[in-house]
Amino acid sequence: MIRQQIKLALDDYMEQSYDKLLCNLHGMVLGEVEKALLESVMERVGHNQTQAARILGINRNTLRRKLEKYELS
Repeated sequence: MIRQQIKLALDDYMEQSYDKLLCNLHGMVLGEVEKALLESVMERVGHNQTQAARILGINRNTLRRKLEKYELS
């Protein structure tokens, strides 16, 4: 289900931006998906980093670094 939604969004993005595609499409897409995932989980747990890290299956320090990277902290 998630994969299908991502594919639809990517198809739409590429349809609208084909002549302007970035050379690092892979990195851009992964970054956007990761940022959206972090935003959703953090909202769901009321910004509790310990709970978010547990749900995501990552260390809390890793979560903090990712939140800083995407300016979500």
